[in-house]
Amino acid sequence: MTLMKISQKGIDLIKKFEGCKLYAYRDSVGVATIGYGHIKGVKMGMSITQQQAETFLKDDIKPIETFLNGMGINYTQGQFDALTSWIFNLGQGNFKSSTMYKYIVARKSDLEITNQMVKWHNAGGRPLLGLKKRRAEEANMFLGRETYYVDSLGNIKKK
Repeated sequence: MTLMKISQKGIDLIKKFEGCKLYAYRDSVGVATIGYGHIKGVKMGMSITQQQAETFLKDDIKPIETFLNGMGINYTQGQFDALTSWIFNLGQGNFKSSTMYKYIVARKSDLEITNQMVKWHNAGGRPLLGLKKRRAEEANMFLGRETYYVDSLGNIKKK
């Protein structure tokens, strides 16, 4: 099995939803964050360059790639990218405890897996429109086709 790496399309998806801030800020649940969602060692008042933000992003993605490659699953590039984005946002702990993970390991259908993927759209105990949009895009990337969308009321729907 060839070791996979996130594609530029996957990186672009992460960047789109994380955004980039070169100064430390508190995310939607109060965690000190900088760059593209980097949290390790971040202190309020910190600032970085764009180059440091890019380096942090690459460094933060590497352990996710290693973890996914270690699962022994033959992913498509879209599946690998989507899972990398999801884990980047929610963490390996949430991934490993999720029904989605169990479905992947059990080799359930792609639609069953993405039906679980899109359920993770809360932050701080409340649903966030931005997370709903992210989950829909990740699910579509995983499937390799436009299946999910967020309607005008902010609900994730299937086409």
